[in-house]
Amino acid sequence: MLWSALLPSPSAGTAPPTEAAPQRALATWALQFTPRVALADEAVLMEVAASARLFGGRRALRERVWGEARELGVAQLAWAPNGLAALALARAGIENGFQRPLAALLDTLPMDTLSAVRPHRLTLEHIGCRTLGDVRALPRSGLGRRFDQLLLQALDQAYGTAPEAHDWVALPEHFEERLELMARVEQAPALLFGARRLLRVLSGWLAARRAGVTAFTLRWAHDAMRARAAGEGGEITIRTAEPTRDIEHLCRLLGEHLARVKLLAPVGDLVMVRNRGAAAA
Repeated sequence: MLWSALLPSPSAGTAPPTEAAPQRALATWALQFTPRVALADEAVLMEVAASARLFGGRRALRERVWGEARELGVAQLAWAPNGLAALALARAGIENGFQRPLAALLDTLPMDTLSAVRPHRLTLEHIGCRTLGDVRALPRSGLGRRFDQLLLQALDQAYGTAPEAHDWVALPEHFEERLELMARVEQAPALLFGARRLLRVLSGWLAARRAGVTAFTLRWAHDAMRARAAGEGGEITIRTAEPTRDIEHLCRLLGEHLARVKLLAPVGDLVMVRNRGAAAA
């Protein structure tokens, strides 16, 4: 098994990654690599063992995922034989979960790298635990009596002695993604920075559908403190001569059109929509 955990940065340039919309957007993008994508706390997990060779092998897949994921605000990436282990390693800042035996790697990690341990961290610290290895070394019967069964189950799953269960993310039938900007934008060309992030998600959605787009719309919402005459916002529709999901081409077209737009008020939110009927296999 080959699992990857994608951990967004708390200051990724948009709304906090614990909010549903940015995390769902990241999951939508990840579906181009595998249908086995799941949400786990603040992270996105994906299992790619069956599809790695389609992307040129593990090394090429890692370079592709990491290169694009950083544009989407991912701060840490980790690979491991299972999803919970990958998430724990990502939280600890360790990317390669195959460099040593998994148990040896996990045993050194702080306790709070495993979500199920966090509610019991203070109690465990009082009895001398500092790492996952310390927790695992405690008598199982005592752990089962004193703490909830979720702790034991999560330890077993992370260490690979029990199977994981995930709810897989479904690919949306239609594409519409929103992005809340951290800073208000006053010049239309500057919207391209945030719009590129939405285009990256759109490109992933199209790849998962093995499709291209011939028209998409970027909408923007003006700041709530705008003058009444400015209206609520505006939009621009971009059309292409033939179906494509080439993000550089789409960014270039969008940038050319935004250069001719004058914003009537600062912008705080963006929404990108793939126009229905504007994609082809």
